[in-house]
Amino acid sequence: MGKPTPTLDWVHRAPHASGLDRIEAYFAGIAFDLHRHDTYAIGRTLFGVQSFHYRGGMTHGLPGTTMVIHPDETHDGRAGSEEGFKYRMIYVEPALVQQILGGKPLPFIPGGVSTDPWLFRASEVLLQSLDCPIDRLQEQDALFDLAQALNNASGAITTRKTFDYVAAERAREFIHSALGRSITLDEIAEHAGRDRWALSRDFRLLFGTSPYRYLTMRRLDLVRSLLAQGKTLVDAAMIAGFTDQSHMTRQFHSTYGMPPARWVKMLGR
Repeated sequence: MGKPTPTLDWVHRAPHASGLDRIEAYFAGIAFDLHRHDTYAIGRTLFGVQSFHYRGGMTHGLPGTTMVIHPDETHDGRAGSEEGFKYRMIYVEPALVQQILGGKPLPFIPGGVSTDPWLFRASEVLLQSLDCPIDRLQEQDALFDLAQALNNASGAITTRKTFDYVAAERAREFIHSALGRSITLDEIAEHAGRDRWALSRDFRLLFGTSPYRYLTMRRLDLVRSLLAQGKTLVDAAMIAGFTDQSHMTRQFHSTYGMPPARWVKMLGR
């Protein structure tokens, strides 16, 4: 395959604020030798071909697929084409997946690569550009979705669980009371009086969306109200609890299909 080309290779790591390790890297040839670690390595190839030895065979990670290296499985990595490869990866502790799944066998993805569309969507938030900071509650929501998608993609049978409406409603009310500041799933769970992952399941079942998505939508409701009152984009974003104006703008466009400035213009302001 040729010698490593360190002058061309690079690795960027996201700030290690939440405990979730996120990287983006490019390799032109051999990336790394055979090794193993006790975490899931979940990622996607952004361009090129990422080839690696895994469980006795050679696997190729292509754009549009999701790579899932099981904990403690030996693997290496190298470019499978002359252009090299660029990819993003997150490392997730099995104990965290277990907390979400409640003691089920760890999901295993045969071959180390999946074409499952649910798994691809579920990993989108955690595998976005490192330039985009991830809100703590958004990260917890995304981890929940990822664990469920891993379980589904592995072929495990899911069973219906009972739910606690009273706790979910307490959580919903608390979210409304905290629109202007950063909150975590642990904080919501404490006010609801329920385990955070059980609460996360209940909330989705009863209100049709995740706690983070619900919080984001209520913040956007507030933004629209403030903009209609004549507040600036910056002020509306800050009052509604968004990290900054650009964060609010991305969420606004994603939800309503247009930037907030255009929406304000359509109001005649």
